Amino acid sequence: MSDRRSPQMIRQTLENAIVDGRFAPGEKLDLDALAAEFNCSRTPIREAIQALAVSGLISIEPKRGTFVTALDMVELTERFEVMAEVEGVCARLAATRATPGQAEHIRATLAACERAAERGDSDAYYHQNSAFHQAIYAASGNSFLESEALRLQTMLQPYRRRQLQVRGRMLRSLQEHVRVVAAIEAGDGDAASARMNDHVRIQGDRFHELVTALRAEG
Repeated sequence: MSDRRSPQMIRQTLENAIVDGRFAPGEKLDLDALAAEFNCSRTPIREAIQALAVSGLISIEPKRGTFVTALDMVELTERFEVMAEVEGVCARLAATRATPGQAEHIRATLAACERAAERGDSDAYYHQNSAFHQAIYAASGNSFLESEALRLQTMLQPYRRRQLQVRGRMLRSLQEHVRVVAAIEAGDGDAASARMNDHVRIQGDRFHELVTALRAEG
């Protein structure tokens, strides 16, 4: 059994806590409190923090401390633009490369999103939404692309979660998922890419939705 006090397990636990909203963007992390929580010395905590800094979820500021990364709106827009392009490529490749098993998994994650949306359960939808996107990354048939998409997804998940909490966004997200899957199942890579790009990119109304969600928590 893996030791939850190992740097790897601490990193995974902290990553999940940030993505799930336990630690908010801009929040300072108390390393002594984390060491007490994990019942370990500061050494594995520091190792885990260094790994999170590489992923972009954490920033280490000399003489100030360790903070959950808080992106300004320009940085967020730029990163969502890159994320949209990367996920668009995943969807385009999935349209021609997905195996029958991968296609079935994509449909299953879409169905799980639909059930969560029907219940109005934004937390469940958030988790199923992540699984949906990951199923498409895997179906791209390109392991390097998949790993880059997962890295970007982790970095932006705290903000994508907040966006889903805006009224009406969950149902619109689901409708966008349905259109992406229809294009993938039709083998139309160009349409799948365009629909996924539109789904992920923040611009126009979606940009304002994200600003509204962030201000509501500020």
